Amino acid sequence: MRRVESDSLTDDQLEELGITLMRLEEKMEELKAVFGLENEELNIELGPLGKLM
Repeated sequence: MRRVESDSLTDDQLEELGITLMRLEEKMEELKAVFGLENEELNIELGPLGKLM
């Protein structure tokens, strides 16, 4: 995230990151369906940082 925020990634790296994040989201949706979970059940408390989602 630091490299994204500092704008130090190449266009190819940004594209790869975007694709990776989309695949991660797809896999999370698949796992939620397999295990019968909702987003609220995956939202954990991070103490002073608040909730994850």
